[in-house]
Amino acid sequence: MITKLSESEIRSALSELSGWTVSHGKLHREYTFADFVQAFGFMTSAALVAEAMGHHPEWQNIYNRVTIDLTTHDAGGISAKDFELAGKLDALYPKAALGAG
Repeated sequence: MITKLSESEIRSALSELSGWTVSHGKLHREYTFADFVQAFGFMTSAALVAEAMGHHPEWQNIYNRVTIDLTTHDAGGISAKDFELAGKLDALYPKAALGAG
């Protein structure tokens, strides 16, 4: 069973991620790319990672920006699974952004 992290556990885990914050009770980040194609390519790669984990983000794409919110509904808040997915998304980002610009 996946459990919700405490505030102190969330703060500790956030210190290990760059660019992520907590907003409205969700782990939150915005990624910026050179253009829509780069942003959409990132989303495609991210979708495959999320599907493999069985953990799907709430996200939005506006032209060259992808905004992501992570929460674990079964846990009723942010869980370790959200931080795991955030780390995997961060690992994809430099690769996706290399073609940018």
